[in-house]
Amino acid sequence: MRWENHSSVTEFLLLGLPIRPEKQGMLFALFLGMYLTTVLGNLLIILLIRLDSHLHTPMYFFLSHLALTDVSFSSVTVPKMLINMHTQDQSIPYAQCVTQTYFFIFFGCIDNLLLAVMAYDRYVAICHPLHYTTIMRDELCIFLLVGSWFLSFASALSHTLLLARLTFCADNVISHFFCDLAALLKLSCSDTSLNDIFIFAVGGLVIILSFIGVLVSYGHIGATILRFPSIKGIYKALSTCGSHLSVVFLFYGTIMTLYFFPSSSSSKDKDIIALVMYTVVTPVLNQFIYSLRNRDMNGAMGKLLQREIFFSKSQSSTLVLT
Repeated sequence: MRWENHSSVTEFLLLGLPIRPEKQGMLFALFLGMYLTTVLGNLLIILLIRLDSHLHTPMYFFLSHLALTDVSFSSVTVPKMLINMHTQDQSIPYAQCVTQTYFFIFFGCIDNLLLAVMAYDRYVAICHPLHYTTIMRDELCIFLLVGSWFLSFASALSHTLLLARLTFCADNVISHFFCDLAALLKLSCSDTSLNDIFIFAVGGLVIILSFIGVLVSYGHIGATILRFPSIKGIYKALSTCGSHLSVVFLFYGTIMTLYFFPSSSSSKDKDIIALVMYTVVTPVLNQFIYSLRNRDMNGAMGKLLQREIFFSKSQSSTLVLT
């Protein structure tokens, strides 16, 4: 079906970030640097996991997909935001806006579900270490991953189809830097009650159930850690799940600030700042949390650097001999 048949609006205007013109260049450079860091850093994580056989475990299998999701999630909104900041062109076509909404929901759901899956993986590793390889077998890991992608696809598609049936009449100004679903519903001149119910039912279900899964997993982990006889055992268990727990606090803390404790209509800037944290800052911090606090990732990086140095020296020796 053609998008234009459902709306008299052919494009939307993104107001962007509430920043002064004199700070535009500085923030453009900052966000560009953060985006490039997100892309390159997470791609490096995927490469390290792919190349180092010691990282071919369920935890790093899920981490590689979380890194891929973070890259994709940032790429949905940040490039368009940077283009608008650079060109001062605030317009976005209707179809592109709906597509951006779809992929924002899609990758946001995957991120959410992967954190719950990784929490379950840490629960099995700490609470049932002797049965870890038996429980977290390849078939279960693939099932959990495919299930996360399928649920995210179904959720995003449902929201998008309900959005596509709405009519947008005159007002086409979105007070955000991307096509946020809630902002689009406020602009529609159609009845959005079904959309609101679906957001509350499906969106809340995915977020809340995932969060409950994380809480239950870490509740069992905490109870198990308290029974450890030695401080060394407690430290080892905490180091096993410390990075993931930090990412969980960062991710769900931002979501709760944005969706469960919304600001008043007179302080929309706070919502936009929270969205910047959610879409720009969180993905770039995740990679540092997992790389700087993870001994295995640092070891894999050292091996890769040694390999590159050795390869460079071998090439130099060959050139000298010839």
